[in-house]
Amino acid sequence: MSGVKRLAPLSLFVIPFGIGFGVAAIEQGLTGPQALVMSAAVFSGAAQFASLDFWPHPSNLFSIALVIFAINGRHVITGAALSPWLNHLPLFKRCLALGLLSDPNFTDSQRALQSGERDVGILLGGGLILWLNWILGTGIGTYAGTYAGSLQSFGFDVVMVCFFATVMTQRLRQWSSILPAGIAACVSVLTLGWLPAGWNIIAAALVGGAVGFVRGL
Repeated sequence: MSGVKRLAPLSLFVIPFGIGFGVAAIEQGLTGPQALVMSAAVFSGAAQFASLDFWPHPSNLFSIALVIFAINGRHVITGAALSPWLNHLPLFKRCLALGLLSDPNFTDSQRALQSGERDVGILLGGGLILWLNWILGTGIGTYAGTYAGSLQSFGFDVVMVCFFATVMTQRLRQWSSILPAGIAACVSVLTLGWLPAGWNIIAAALVGGAVGFVRGL
């Protein structure tokens, strides 16, 4: 329960993003149950928003998988950073904890780990309260998107753009980050017209990641 208590106040700010996703999902043609299942199973706001661009072509599952992997690839690093906490756990418990891993509870858990805490419940509890509020927000958003008509007048149609802009600006604090992001943005725009739907995102992620890797050598 310690993780729940630590992140309960912060988790309230997840609800508006969940509402935005729920509204966007309905507008892209998902049903309410489909959006809720996606939020429960994927639990990644950035990946879920990005995957909505593929929904008019739901048979293109490989493209969706690539986008989600590109966006969530950072969890390979964050999971490794928490390995001193997790490696002694049975595989099932380890997968359960990592299934609820997100940026907020990783930051909180890493701080706790560095201070000498050994309670993995901090990671699990924090992830659980974030996950529940993400699903709650999605449910509210799907209801609003289904029964309240067009929500463009309330500004929900720009939630996805604002979300990604916020995520990007938080990370663009050094030249080493600005260059790969700028090149990725250019690739995304330049390939938008001649790549299949959503593949410009994949191309941008691959090129931006490659540039960042080369700069880090």
